[in-house]
Amino acid sequence: MALTVASEQIDRIVWNQHHDPFEVLGPHPVQHEGKNAWAVRAYLPTAEAAWVLLPEQRKEYPMQVSHHPHFFECILEVETLGNYQLRIQEGEHERVTYDAYAFRSPWLTELDTYLFAEGNHHRIYEKMGAHATEVEGVQGVHFAVWAPHARNVSVIGDFNVWDGRKHQMRRGGAGIWELFVPELKVGDRYKYEIKNNDGHIYEKSDPYGFQQEARPKTASIVADLDSYQWSDSSWMETRRHTEPLTQPVSVYEVHLGSWLHASAETPPTLPNGETEPVVIVSDYKPGARFLTYRELADRLIPYVKELGFTHVELLPIAEHPFDGSWGYQVTGYYACTSRYGTPQDFMYFVDQCHKNGIGVIVDWVPGHFPKDGHGLAFFDGTHLYEHADPRKGEHKEWGTLVFNYGRHEVRNFLVANALFWFDKYHIDGIRVDAVASMLYLDYCREPGEWLPNQYGGRENIEAADFLRQVNHVIFSYFPGALSIAEESTAWPMVSWPTYVGGLGFNLKWNMGWMHDMLDYFSMDPWFRQFHQNNVTFSIWYAFSENFMLALSHDEVVHGKSNMPGKIPGDEWQKFANLRCLYSYMYLHPGKKTLFMGMEFGQWSEWNVWGDLEWHLLQFAPHQTLKHCITKLNELYRSESAIYTQDFSQEGFEWIDCNDNRHSVVSFIRRAKDSDEFLVVVCNFTPQPHAHYRIGVPEHGFYEELFNSDSREFGGSNMGNLGGKWADEWSFHSRPYSLDLCLPPLSTLVFKLNREKTARAIAPGTDN
Repeated sequence: MALTVASEQIDRIVWNQHHDPFEVLGPHPVQHEGKNAWAVRAYLPTAEAAWVLLPEQRKEYPMQVSHHPHFFECILEVETLGNYQLRIQEGEHERVTYDAYAFRSPWLTELDTYLFAEGNHHRIYEKMGAHATEVEGVQGVHFAVWAPHARNVSVIGDFNVWDGRKHQMRRGGAGIWELFVPELKVGDRYKYEIKNNDGHIYEKSDPYGFQQEARPKTASIVADLDSYQWSDSSWMETRRHTEPLTQPVSVYEVHLGSWLHASAETPPTLPNGETEPVVIVSDYKPGARFLTYRELADRLIPYVKELGFTHVELLPIAEHPFDGSWGYQVTGYYACTSRYGTPQDFMYFVDQCHKNGIGVIVDWVPGHFPKDGHGLAFFDGTHLYEHADPRKGEHKEWGTLVFNYGRHEVRNFLVANALFWFDKYHIDGIRVDAVASMLYLDYCREPGEWLPNQYGGRENIEAADFLRQVNHVIFSYFPGALSIAEESTAWPMVSWPTYVGGLGFNLKWNMGWMHDMLDYFSMDPWFRQFHQNNVTFSIWYAFSENFMLALSHDEVVHGKSNMPGKIPGDEWQKFANLRCLYSYMYLHPGKKTLFMGMEFGQWSEWNVWGDLEWHLLQFAPHQTLKHCITKLNELYRSESAIYTQDFSQEGFEWIDCNDNRHSVVSFIRRAKDSDEFLVVVCNFTPQPHAHYRIGVPEHGFYEELFNSDSREFGGSNMGNLGGKWADEWSFHSRPYSLDLCLPPLSTLVFKLNREKTARAIAPGTDN
């Protein structure tokens, strides 16, 4: 049979070197013996014979070998082909399938590629990756991947025996390769086989893949993110109209894999009609497995609700290959980790959080990524996602690579990824890890190991612009969301809006407060009188940013000890100090974050391979500390004076910050648009004080709302018998004052009881 295509073109297909296999394969109109006809061509590397089936005509036509023993062609003198099929004989087996190269319409439009190339396709994840869809009445999966420097790209998987010759992709605009593969379905495994111009082959997971195999396997999995039936519309609508900075935000930080394990012999909790997910058994905790997202919904959510936290923060749940990285070395930015179940399982977890009034914050890691061969590193045979120059593109301390924020498509990948978690998983916020490592070109680098910016400075201008863009996009689409920066330097205006030149976060972790307070509480109480500045200094800058006070996982690892071990004294003093510290944190301006295990005073450092020390809760000191946290969250959520003006000077005023001789501070917290206020007194030593006088602004009865030394918290139960009447005795430049009993290592909170005061001073009553 005479060839209807040049032999050179066939050779390029056979050798997997063609940038557009649609030019050769599939149906093509031709002239045959002076008549209009169709030439159907197929490259079938393992086939011995093949036929073209026309289902509508109930006919089949044998294909002939052309030029190469596995290149088949058939000339059909018909007007239309419709959705023809191929019958393929491979040894003793036959199969019938639709031809991938018969579906010729591109998936991405010119607008898609234009926006992606300029870095502004905010929902590019709806086009990139693997999408189960229907084309011309045929079910299948559309694949799209960005690999602009690749010579050619193929989709490989179980469906083609991982043979890159069988499903070669077409290169489109902006260096995006795409292909629709008919008859594939949700759950199928796949990767991309990428060849560079030197012929080197790289097998890569899908950067936009929505699900990956459980480690140590690395294939991507076709996933369905749109069929889950959400039940949180009321929560989402309320959030959209709520300003979180004027609301209580107390966050329980959790690593899902080490909060609690289950027995490997215990079957996982499964929804009706769903198949059993892969259950990962811990290599480091024999006989144990991870809880699934659904089991965590059943166990973690009630625990967080009992404690009274408003949000749960999850250490990164994006797919990562190594448990010991805690999730901070991500290979699947668009895939929730399969350690705990499927995407729908995680959706269920978030949905249940919202049903129980708990917001979900996810740690997000746009600062670096690992060098694993299946990941983003050297993706298309070039430094695509990372800088080529290691002086900009490598974190030697972490053994990871740095994103090239100046490349539009890379920036688009990350901006869309942040939006993706809000869009598809209904999360309520992100906490952006290691922002300082992004902002400074000399971060953890010696002289000569970094390159200055175009102005000769150390600031990474491209990274700063990227952070502004991502925050602007998040709040444009999802008002009421949280974007929290873990930024440990004095970079200005981190939590200021982008329109005034800020980075656009709405919260920033207060690392200075954390270090000062942990240093202070690690001292013998006698020495604290010489370090009063540790307690008071944070107020000098408290309103320069929107701060979150965080006692995080970083403070209880790498030899730093857990919270009780940081503090001197006997067991009673350790737990009294912890109650005092936590109470001061809740009363200090700023939102709150507490890492798991801190709420009950775990002794051991956090161990990513094990569980929290739940057995400690059988002992009174740990029970009562946990109860104290519950009451602090209850107080925090019920008193608007503690949270409505966290970021305004009007919400805080010192009564006395200079009593270093007694290591006592006192201050007032005021509510927004209200005359309500709280009086707070902290005694940071084990020495109690009788008749300790502080000035207050109004006359009346000050009810003792909270006393961290109460018996119910394991304290000595000293206090003020429920409250004190103010004396008409001017003190601390205020017209009235309170004569208080200060318990040891305690925080006291008082509130003017206006109703009781009014009754007492009414005519005919005694005061």
